[in-house]
Amino acid sequence: MKKVLGLDPTLAAGITLAMAALAGLIFENTPVLQPIYDSMLTTKATWAIGELAVSKPLILWINDGLMAVFFLLVALEIKREIKEGSLSSWQQASLPVYGAIGGITVPALIFLGVVGIESIEAKGWAIPAATDIAFALGVLSLFGDRVPAHLKTFLLTLAVVDDLAAIVIIALFYTSNLSVFALSIAALCLSALAVMNLRGASNLTAYLLVGFVLWLAVLKSGVHATLAGVALGFAIPLAPNAKGKSLARSLEHDLHPIVSFAILPLFAFGNAGVPLTGLSLETLMAPLTLAVAAGLFFGNQIGIVGVVFLAERIGLSKRAEGVTWPMLYGIACLAGIGFTMSLFIGGLAFDTLEQQNMVRLGVLSGSLMSALYGSFVLYSATAASATRQAS
Repeated sequence: MKKVLGLDPTLAAGITLAMAALAGLIFENTPVLQPIYDSMLTTKATWAIGELAVSKPLILWINDGLMAVFFLLVALEIKREIKEGSLSSWQQASLPVYGAIGGITVPALIFLGVVGIESIEAKGWAIPAATDIAFALGVLSLFGDRVPAHLKTFLLTLAVVDDLAAIVIIALFYTSNLSVFALSIAALCLSALAVMNLRGASNLTAYLLVGFVLWLAVLKSGVHATLAGVALGFAIPLAPNAKGKSLARSLEHDLHPIVSFAILPLFAFGNAGVPLTGLSLETLMAPLTLAVAAGLFFGNQIGIVGVVFLAERIGLSKRAEGVTWPMLYGIACLAGIGFTMSLFIGGLAFDTLEQQNMVRLGVLSGSLMSALYGSFVLYSATAASATRQAS
């Protein structure tokens, strides 16, 4: 993407996301704006063709519909990284993959340790296990060339692996009331996409039309509708067609600004509105709130650094030249920024408004602490490195 108002596009996307989340928080806690905000998000919108109709509140159109486009972009990025990028060879991918394993496992264990493995809240174990690519890379971009390129690749790869794991977790653990008929339609669509891919079909419109039918089928099936975006992303060919054009690369390029500056900000605006009126110490110290915040803040830095250290110590992988442990620790702290995917999984895990508000409060506080502390650690680490190089 090109620069936005003179800013690095990654930084601009992070700022836009933060402003949208802040706007949602302000709207929900301003007496004049709160009724407008709530009414807007709960207003039903209906799409219909003949007898087929989908009627949902606006917030669900955002979470089930627009977020499917976000997952489509994630799938395109993962596919490209696996085939051509940082995940294309084990030598490149091993260190961040090991880090991602720690960054998924330890936050989940901390979460379960706080709420109790047999509690009702235990079903939210995956909430602190995901890293927000837009926010984390946005914060990292503030450091410019002070941060070695290998560290940026490490964080990007770790976040991509986290997203891939989150997709699998959503598919396995957050589905219910399956419809055999709708799943059958979805299976036919998946078969059609596979055949199109194998035959080298190069008509993007055809892929998108089948993908839309797939989304409708998955929406009605009980499996979360965003997974249709994932399936479509993996089906679109990455290899150049007869005209030398890669459909996957072209679509990824076109979707980036739409997702970064429209879809994710809309999601943040609609999902970050935590009512602070009457907020008590009891809410702040509730097991669910603490579990999410502690999982994001402590779980990622402990899990990522711990597993990476172990992997290097026993010879499974090795840090790139110039990457110090303090730098890596700073990156691990930034990986605790779990905003988008954490809120998304929280919305799937819990139904009541009280539980969702606790999740939002935990995600916002854990992500903010991770961003601030991670920035401090990374600033100190890069300053120390620069001083050593100067001397």
